[in-house]
Amino acid sequence: MKSANTSIVGGIVLMLVGVLWLLDRLGVVESAALLAPLVFAGAGVLFLSLFARRRENWWAAIPGSVFLGLAAVATATQFTGNSAAGAFLFLFMAGGFAAVYLRERGNWWALIPCGVMLTLALIVTIPQQLQGTPVAAVLFLGLAATFGALSLVPVRTADRVERMKWPLIPAAVLAVLGVIFALQSMAQLIPLDFAVPAVMILAGITLMVYAYFARHGRQHNIQGPSAG
Repeated sequence: MKSANTSIVGGIVLMLVGVLWLLDRLGVVESAALLAPLVFAGAGVLFLSLFARRRENWWAAIPGSVFLGLAAVATATQFTGNSAAGAFLFLFMAGGFAAVYLRERGNWWALIPCGVMLTLALIVTIPQQLQGTPVAAVLFLGLAATFGALSLVPVRTADRVERMKWPLIPAAVLAVLGVIFALQSMAQLIPLDFAVPAVMILAGITLMVYAYFARHGRQHNIQGPSAG
């Protein structure tokens, strides 16, 4: 089976090289421009094949995603010239860390760099004229969302499965910082006549959501003992 898989991979590589060479001879594409993406993609496929071969090779998803991300960045940069192409690297790396967690649920730590990579991918796409406090707001809010999501992940301990509570602490701190930078960004980007009512609307929505969950939790506590 391993020899058959090796033959398949080798055949695909030879076909791609042959097609690239033919297109270069026909003047359709310049093979030198695609050399780096092909090398990166080949290395990425190699690591992903190791990842798929055995469950213990969960680590191979990380370098595999990095190489595939570099291939995507090199290709997108050559064909589009857009500086936001760097987001592909962070997206692929986020996918790699997500694969590490999905392969082995005990690797809950992989969700932290996964969220960080997704946040960086979003930051890279922010226009140049919005650099500054908007970037800081996205960074801190993205990290807060990462730790907030981590607190919802069930983790198996010695005798039971439970959710971690410690991620709520950095999530709260980062969320406060993110809201501060977001308000500063609104003050810079939105006139004061519009910023004040916008903040009031958001505050009203927050109070309504809090009241809803508080009432729902109170009703659940009241009905719980009587049901038992």
